[in-house]
Amino acid sequence: MRLAIVYDTKTGNTAKMAEYLIEGFTAVDGAEAKAFPITAVDEEYVKASDALIVGTPTYNGYLTARMKAWLESTPAKLNVAGKPGGAYATAAFIHGGGDLAIQCILTHLLVDGMMVYSSGQAKGMPVIHLGPVAIAPDLDAFADLFRIYGKRMAEQVACIV
Repeated sequence: MRLAIVYDTKTGNTAKMAEYLIEGFTAVDGAEAKAFPITAVDEEYVKASDALIVGTPTYNGYLTARMKAWLESTPAKLNVAGKPGGAYATAAFIHGGGDLAIQCILTHLLVDGMMVYSSGQAKGMPVIHLGPVAIAPDLDAFADLFRIYGKRMAEQVACIV
């Protein structure tokens, strides 16, 4: 089973969190994952993937303009309909809009026919309602949260594929 992660990043924070997602996803037997910056997406890998997670830094309480443009023009062409999808964000402040950025991404994934998954309350602590948000500058404090989200996504994908 295969996961593609597509992210935008300006400072490297969102890229770093993608690596923690990969660690969690690949902890499940038979799982593989790759992360791609929005400027170098391997579209064939995404098309062949069983799930997609999209990540963005948060600026002005929202996702980046580059990520919004990508979401409006690309995923539907990558055979994502019917596949599990998720989102994550990085932010400078706990009240900086990470959840709003995630909601926007999830809306786009739903419009493209994806089945969004976060694990919600169903898996217990930590509860991940929409998707994980890492707050800078202490990104490593959120590493386990991102690993758990990646693992939960892999377990859900395994139930579907």
